[in-house]
Amino acid sequence: MIRRRGFITLLGGAAAWPLTARAQQAQVPRIGLLHGSLPSQFTDVAFRQGLREVGFIEGQNVIIETRWAEGNYQRLPALAAELVEQRPNLLAAFGTPAVRIAKSASVSLSPPVPVVFSMGADPVVEGFVESLNRPGKNMTGVTSIAGALAPKRLELVRAFLREDSTVAILINPANPLSEAERKDAEVAVRAVGRGLEVLTASNQAEIDNAFAVLTKRQVGFLIIAVDTFYYTQMQRMATLAAQAAVPAIGPLREFAAEGGLLSYGTSISDVNRQAGVMAGKVLSGALPQELPVRQPTKFDFVVNLKAARALGIEVPAILLAIADEVIE
Repeated sequence: MIRRRGFITLLGGAAAWPLTARAQQAQVPRIGLLHGSLPSQFTDVAFRQGLREVGFIEGQNVIIETRWAEGNYQRLPALAAELVEQRPNLLAAFGTPAVRIAKSASVSLSPPVPVVFSMGADPVVEGFVESLNRPGKNMTGVTSIAGALAPKRLELVRAFLREDSTVAILINPANPLSEAERKDAEVAVRAVGRGLEVLTASNQAEIDNAFAVLTKRQVGFLIIAVDTFYYTQMQRMATLAAQAAVPAIGPLREFAAEGGLLSYGTSISDVNRQAGVMAGKVLSGALPQELPVRQPTKFDFVVNLKAARALGIEVPAILLAIADEVIE
């Protein structure tokens, strides 16, 4: 009898183990990560590093489900729906188009799931938060304010322009942020009496075509607009700019590091790392509406002298003096 009872006890305990394991697994928080572009070190490594800094390690105490639109922003609603079906504890959205979709998807759950974003637009203007200090809704995150830097980039390239020079800007027509940047650049270009030529590209083939157009036209300088997909194309664009013999400025240091002439902007990797930190805080119980939106405090201006020599142009001394980094 004792042995039988012991056997029953052991059997009952064994049957309970899977239930206990499932209960523990259900308690592990789940993040639904929505990105408009391709997997890259700017997001994958940086976001997870931020999570790790506040004690969340994927595979141990947090689950991350990822969906990538690979530059096709029209896929974002369907990808967001897939994430919502898994009832995540938090949505992490990268890039303004993805943030817009995540906002809509978050309210399909009751209560609305928190959203932590990483984006280049002004979240107040976009209607994502009520203010930077007091977001007031179910969203918070980090903005690189990259979309507002077009006039500054034009200011940096003015030293290279002749009186008859035309400035070109490359934008992604699928990204509303790029359109806003185009308008800012147009105003700035008109103010200095120059013309602006707008080139569009939303995938790799269109990027190739846009640079092919540049080789046939007399363009004094190219400004590459801010876009989540473009961030993964910096090396490709730097190579194409060199082949087209067109001086250009990009939004990330990686553009100049890969052979482009100039770059001006903040570190997107650091922005996404900070988004990971904020996501971890929300998972730990912080309310997104009470976490102030973070902004970068440092913007780096990088000059590639090797690219300048290849283009046969001289970088003005005043630009070298204010550069944060000069690549020889």
